[in-house]
Amino acid sequence: MANAFLLDLGRCIGCQACVVACKAGNELNEGTQYIRILEQVRGTFPNLAGGFDNHRCYHCADAACVAVCPTHALFKEDGLTRLDRDICSGCGYCIESCPYGVPEMVDGRSSKCDACAATTKAGGDPWCVTTCPSRALMYGDKEEVLAEANARVAVMKNRYPNAQVYGETQAGGLGVIMVVPDDPEVLDLPLKPDPPLVSQAWQKVVQPGSIALTGVTIAAAGVAAVIARRNHMAELRAVEDAAAADTTEEV
Repeated sequence: MANAFLLDLGRCIGCQACVVACKAGNELNEGTQYIRILEQVRGTFPNLAGGFDNHRCYHCADAACVAVCPTHALFKEDGLTRLDRDICSGCGYCIESCPYGVPEMVDGRSSKCDACAATTKAGGDPWCVTTCPSRALMYGDKEEVLAEANARVAVMKNRYPNAQVYGETQAGGLGVIMVVPDDPEVLDLPLKPDPPLVSQAWQKVVQPGSIALTGVTIAAAGVAAVIARRNHMAELRAVEDAAAADTTEEV
């Protein structure tokens, strides 16, 4: 079953309750946070509108960070992008590849939201969802989240004609479905969140090349083992033949 978050930017009041709850619930060290809220102003004076950028991991279905992770510390589960910091090598590939600029390096290892995996597996809701006073956040089955997002957009269009759902198709479908009051570009959300070129090069050239090189190395090792065994057997036969010859001469 795929789960997802609903993030309604029309209801976000910038109170920071989700930020505080996330830090406390996940026992994050000082200076580390998974959610950042920034005030936004859009439009042209005097026709201005305000809102908030609720920046967090968007849990891409086609997650570039997962694709480039050499240790599988980043992986997909229940439609969300998890992180096992214990096996992170600190290579930084995920940081370079994320089109949303989410992962950060903390104490030499990658750090990002894992959707409160331990809490949700125990039957609870993510910390940010639990504390949101304006119901801007919701968590549950992705189909139900999508239905709720579309229902909210239908109402929001009465006030914001450009209101829409963001995240249904981006990066294969996000695990954070957003209700946005304006065009995504106006809100600094990419319509096509493609990984940086360096990440694309890694996925298309370096990573396959590494796999091929590993295969060649294994094959070469196998051939070397066969040759070594053949030479060793030849040496044993030579020793046996020499011993047999000595025995014949003695007789």
